[in-house]
Amino acid sequence: MLPTSDQDDFLSCRCILLNGPVIIGAGPSGLAVAAGLKQQGVPFLILEKANCIASLWQNRTYDRLKLHLPKQFCQLPYVAFPTNFPKYPSKNQFVDYFKAYAKQFEIDPRFNETVRFAKYDEMCGLWRVRTVTGDEYICKWLVVASGENTEKVMPEFQGMDEFSGNVMHVCDYKSGEAYTGKRVLVVGSGNSGMEVSLDLCHHNAIPSMVVRDSVHVLPREIFGKSTFELGVSLMKHLPIWLVDKILLAAARLILGNLEKYGLKRPSMGPLELKNTEGKTPVLDIGTLSKIRSGDIKIVPGIKKFFNGGVELVNGEVLKVDFVILATGYFSNVPSWLKESEFFSKDGFPKSPFPNGWKGQNGLYAVGFSRRGLSGASMDAIKVAEDIAKIWKTETKQITQCIGLSCHRKCKTQP
Repeated sequence: MLPTSDQDDFLSCRCILLNGPVIIGAGPSGLAVAAGLKQQGVPFLILEKANCIASLWQNRTYDRLKLHLPKQFCQLPYVAFPTNFPKYPSKNQFVDYFKAYAKQFEIDPRFNETVRFAKYDEMCGLWRVRTVTGDEYICKWLVVASGENTEKVMPEFQGMDEFSGNVMHVCDYKSGEAYTGKRVLVVGSGNSGMEVSLDLCHHNAIPSMVVRDSVHVLPREIFGKSTFELGVSLMKHLPIWLVDKILLAAARLILGNLEKYGLKRPSMGPLELKNTEGKTPVLDIGTLSKIRSGDIKIVPGIKKFFNGGVELVNGEVLKVDFVILATGYFSNVPSWLKESEFFSKDGFPKSPFPNGWKGQNGLYAVGFSRRGLSGASMDAIKVAEDIAKIWKTETKQITQCIGLSCHRKCKTQP
């Protein structure tokens, strides 16, 4: 049952009955599911809280971003990248690919539609999806495609309110052009932290990068071949621990010993760590050379902020003009999806890949495999095919609202 306040609101809102699934999120995962359903002739509705498709790429990434993996590992189902695109497409090329994809499959999401809650109603056997605009969508299938990186992680530090400079999340960073000559502290040593630090160097800023934990840094290519592609090829024939040893040996040969620069490797290998904990290794595109030259300073964790700088955990005091938090994102699914069997408290399916795409009562998830777009594409194909199979046999057309109050204004939508 819904809480009393929600029940009252529910009776007064507009009810829209759908002859097909609701897809939450118009990112790559949502687009991939929609394309699969379109090809099967299944109607659907995409609800997207932002004002565009692929909002993470369009609105929350820096200008110089390029794919870290070869394009064939990042394309969506059914449509390859244009042959004239480079091996590692730029941000703008990637966005153009998404737009062309949506146009080809005639995918038209409803933008600026933030989901307030989604709950399975056992009385009528349907999902109720309520948005902040007051609409209530009723459907048999719910596809959660909001993604792993929905909300930004904003850590709090002692004394941050006393800091006189500007503190921002990396999602708001576009270019180092505005930071020329400024002392910038980048908090985080993942791919974003590394690349933003490099971008700051290219614009003659003075970056320092906080490295709190151990991190795997690998070359983007090994002897002219993509490191990721090499790893995928080797895992077809070798156990993952052995592939990790091969990759780390090659990385040491190419990159040298990184510990003397303050970059310690985890005890677990990069691929095993990615599979078990979802931590992606850093693929170096030039940042290490700037670290070696001293243009990027590696510093330990932050103890506290003060007016004009920070004190580090080793007692060192660092004067800083700006702080960029490359501290990642988290899934917001638990804040609106009212169920506890399929998703865990951290917003990921409880069953690991490849079994985390289907729950009970018509609930599906795409884009939570921690395996990038290749993993999301695999799940999207499964979801679209599964829904289409049921839809074709059981749900050709819904003609009336089941178990809904007569006091509500209901309409059906194809």
